[in-house]
Amino acid sequence: MADPRFFEVAGPFSLEQLAEISGSKIGGNNQKTSEFSDIQPLSVAGANDVSFIDNRRYVGEFSVSKAGAILVAPELLDQAPSQAALLISDNPYTGYAKLTQAFYPMELPSEGRIDEAARIDPSAKIGKNVKIEFGAVIGKNAIIGDNSFIGANSYIGDAVEIGRDCEIGPNVTLTHCLIGNDNIIHPGVRVGQDGFGFSPGIPRHTKVVQLGRVLIGNEIEIGANSAIDRGAGPDTIIGDGTKIDNLVHIAHNVQIGQGCFITGQNGIAGSATIGNFVAFGGQVGVSGHVTIGDGVQVAAQSGVSSNIAAGETVAGTPAQNAREHWKGLAMLRKLVKEKRGK
Repeated sequence: MADPRFFEVAGPFSLEQLAEISGSKIGGNNQKTSEFSDIQPLSVAGANDVSFIDNRRYVGEFSVSKAGAILVAPELLDQAPSQAALLISDNPYTGYAKLTQAFYPMELPSEGRIDEAARIDPSAKIGKNVKIEFGAVIGKNAIIGDNSFIGANSYIGDAVEIGRDCEIGPNVTLTHCLIGNDNIIHPGVRVGQDGFGFSPGIPRHTKVVQLGRVLIGNEIEIGANSAIDRGAGPDTIIGDGTKIDNLVHIAHNVQIGQGCFITGQNGIAGSATIGNFVAFGGQVGVSGHVTIGDGVQVAAQSGVSSNIAAGETVAGTPAQNAREHWKGLAMLRKLVKEKRGK
């Protein structure tokens, strides 16, 4: 249940509205005249709530749920509770995501306001309806697009460009970067700082000045306390629609395509190239200068040290075909058991 101290619910919505929002068809106990005031888990939802199921592990909760309406896949219809209206979808989780946005819309500022404790260089260009909170610093020639939000104590460096409808959380540092539209950058993110570039030597290492930028596309989300280094010469690039979790490090010159999932504690070394719609599990490490093709899936805690062809699913360190990896582990366990049995 969403805590009303932190979340303000919209609605209510009719069943037909819910179907339109979620892209689903109406079935079950057809309550077209009913209205639904909130979205809740199966176990606590009541007659005025909508819920969803997308995992067979929760069929037990689904079959006895008191929810008034439930988003469900066609293959689970025969186990639905009799009292519920059904919103039938081939992808209930996507429908659920759309309903969360409807019931709890994320609101960017409808009326601009600049806190008197913010520091904005006179040469900066601030769009319409921009909200800038206490202690934020906006550097020379920076550009902030319409309807964007800059959180408390964030630093927007000289010449940084931020598009429209962006949300920049508190305590963010942005330098040497150009950012598109409809992006969310969570608290503590650092974008555009030096890449790790040195010419090794004895007794000293010589610093290589990092002369590139970070180019961030549209509809990208960057999780709290992540760091994206600017390029050494080529730019670091993040493609449209990519989602980056908390505590991720992306090094200089990395290129990430569209629609990727980069989950928590991933580390991607310099000059790696990642295709479109790639998904990494937690704590994946990627070596520098490797290429990962479109649609690749990398299991959690894998180490990628060589190129991976498009469409592969890999696991382990060094990462290899996932089936071969699991077969190898099974064989190893079998050999250990046989040895112990002697």
